Amino acid sequence: MTRLLLLKKTVFVVLFSLAAFNSNAQSLYYPDTAWQVKKPEELKMNAALLDSAVRLAMASENKMERDLRIANMKSYAGEPDYKIIGPMKQRGGPAGLVIKNGYVVAQWGDLHRVDMTFSATKSYLSTMAGLAVDSGLIKSVTDKVGTYVWDGSFDGAHNSKITWEHLLNQSSDWSGTLFGLHDWADRPPKTGGIDDWKNRKLNEPGTVYEYNDVRVNLLAYSLLQVWRKPLPMLLKEKIMDPIGASSTWRWYGYDHSYVNMDGLMMQSVSGGGHHGGGIFINTYDQARFGLLFLRKGKWKNRQLISEKWVHAAHQSSPAEKKYGYMWWINATQSWKEVSPTVFYAVGFGGNYIIIDQEHDLMLVTRWIDDAKVGEVFSLISKSVTGK
Repeated sequence: MTRLLLLKKTVFVVLFSLAAFNSNAQSLYYPDTAWQVKKPEELKMNAALLDSAVRLAMASENKMERDLRIANMKSYAGEPDYKIIGPMKQRGGPAGLVIKNGYVVAQWGDLHRVDMTFSATKSYLSTMAGLAVDSGLIKSVTDKVGTYVWDGSFDGAHNSKITWEHLLNQSSDWSGTLFGLHDWADRPPKTGGIDDWKNRKLNEPGTVYEYNDVRVNLLAYSLLQVWRKPLPMLLKEKIMDPIGASSTWRWYGYDHSYVNMDGLMMQSVSGGGHHGGGIFINTYDQARFGLLFLRKGKWKNRQLISEKWVHAAHQSSPAEKKYGYMWWINATQSWKEVSPTVFYAVGFGGNYIIIDQEHDLMLVTRWIDDAKVGEVFSLISKSVTGK
């Protein structure tokens, strides 16, 4: 009898725990076609502080030209033979969303406008690597890329050492040319000349962080070799459709970045808009992608990307504390009044997805002054914590 009572009690506890877990999962709000709006007070936020943050964001438009071709030509004027070889688009004005507990609590600007998002694209690209790991196509991020991509891109004493992780945290120092773009020509040093840059001493992979779009595009190319399908199609199928994104976003490569894959010509996309291309997207869709990471890879009752990957993506890398797998981290508190656990995607011109998992809080901005975004998010944080 005692054993029977103990068994019944154990079953009751297990069922109660499962019910509580399911209730908690169901209580998390996810947007359907329309995104619900709540007043800050309904979520115990300080409305005055939130309003101050929004006013500051609206008054802090990035000073870059609205004709992004001009902005790029000015920014990369120091790169040898720089040219635009992918699509570009004139930008809009400031826009943004503040999301708390999944709900919209503040919004401004044209949220439906599709704009370039530049290097925020890298966080989407990282996600494609995560999906490849989750599915077993890539066994481990510490595997050498050359064991998957055998076309010569990773031949040689140096390049053969490069792992997926080195490409993801931008510490590979890969040396070569991809689609006519040379690694050494991307943001070259202000001293020396072309011969110096070409013949520089290479750093051991994994030891030195260097932001380089040619190597980012190499990751996209390598993932295309693994998936054997265009990355935009996979992103649509595995992430954007399940999270309810619109049909308006696009992911471009360059005019000539097509490769033959199983008899079909497929475009290898770029990880930003350095030479044009990258992801073009509206603010709502950008926020849906951010909400997926705010919720640790889960959308409603589906784990679209593993929680393990989401966690790994925003851990400090050995070569750069502020950088993970193509997500930035406030680890060194460059935003002084913002938690060091906050992580974010960022693109040229002030395109941000800022994620605070601790407080179920997110900010998505377009075309904000980079010097002001930390202050804006600090005000938003204080509207939640009161500190």
